Amino acid sequence: MMSTFDRYWPIPIVVRLQNGSERTFRSIHDTLDFLEHEWPKASGAYHEAAVIGCRSVLGRSGSAATSKELFVSACLEAGLAIRTAANSRPHLLA
Repeated sequence: MMSTFDRYWPIPIVVRLQNGSERTFRSIHDTLDFLEHEWPKASGAYHEAAVIGCRSVLGRSGSAATSKELFVSACLEAGLAIRTAANSRPHLLA
């Protein structure tokens, strides 16, 4: 049986989905699964970069901080509101 490597962000990202519900992302594995299987829009440049960034971290060659920045950028690119535990006010790309 193959073990699964995962990394966790110290401060989770909360994403408000298009239906108004919120989903919290703590692990890079869960984030990659969302990006690859549940993404609400056609992929954009940041979406593709976020997928690559998450895969890179899970392959033990990428930066968790960079993957988080790319995920945040992908969310903003898709028009999804986000917040963190450190900042409870949503951010939305106009």
